[in-house]
Amino acid sequence: MKDLSNLSPAKGSNKKKKRIGRGPGSGLGKTAGKGHKGQKARKGGGIAPGFEGGQMPLYRRLPKRGFKNPFRIEYNPINLDSLNRFEAGSTITPEVLDKAGLLRKPGCPVKLLGRGTLEKALTINVQKFSASAKAAVEKAGGKVEEI
Repeated sequence: MKDLSNLSPAKGSNKKKKRIGRGPGSGLGKTAGKGHKGQKARKGGGIAPGFEGGQMPLYRRLPKRGFKNPFRIEYNPINLDSLNRFEAGSTITPEVLDKAGLLRKPGCPVKLLGRGTLEKALTINVQKFSASAKAAVEKAGGKVEEI
């Protein structure tokens, strides 16, 4: 039986550290696996990632394209047909939608879209909604409120 006095790590989980530069018997003595001379053999030597020996690097050869808007707000789209699973008269919030597994990006605001038909009267509280979605919800006897 295992207890605190006889614990040991799982077999193969602990690996011995490679001890370089500790004599010829170790197999990694003398040059410590770095070969003879050159930039990569020196202390602190090596080249920066993306460096191509003075040739114009790939990230500078390729043209810049497009624009990434830092103020873009990404919404979770929810269509009307996916709301038919809820009971009539219930209040739908982003938390309820998240629990139901309908949000692809939890933490992002929700936008209600008008695809499909809604067969029940629901109260829906979301950050944004399309005009067609609002009309469809009100036609079914429900209401849409903006958070």
